[in-house]
Amino acid sequence: MRLSAFTDFGLRTLIYLASLEEKRLSSVGEVSSVYQVSQSHMVKVIGQLAKLGYVQTIRGKNGGIRLGMTPDMINIGEVIEQLENHLDGVDCLSTDCQLLPCCELKKALTEGMKAFTDTMRKYTLEDLTANKHDLIPLLRVS
Repeated sequence: MRLSAFTDFGLRTLIYLASLEEKRLSSVGEVSSVYQVSQSHMVKVIGQLAKLGYVQTIRGKNGGIRLGMTPDMINIGEVIEQLENHLDGVDCLSTDCQLLPCCELKKALTEGMKAFTDTMRKYTLEDLTANKHDLIPLLRVS
């Protein structure tokens, strides 16, 4: 299973925001800088995280971004399922595959994807930031 860059940076953004002091605001530019990714890409990622309620955006001169809920309420499996476009493994319906009437590959891949998401559902953002004191220097969080 390979996650898209979009989902990867979505998860990294959540980890970064969870590593900040509780009320501290961050910015798209700050997160982009930490992960060395373009601001335009990060705007899309953070916009989707905000739309899903994982990130809160505050407008204005003193605005910024922060987690939209506590880390223990953010389930990693759910985040992945909501950010990933294709968790089904293969897209059998959009091709003229000769195997479609009796394909076992689709069944095996579906089972594998379910096992992956079931495993990821066991973790919350709080679990991923349990080593917060080790993360802070790596993320240059002040």
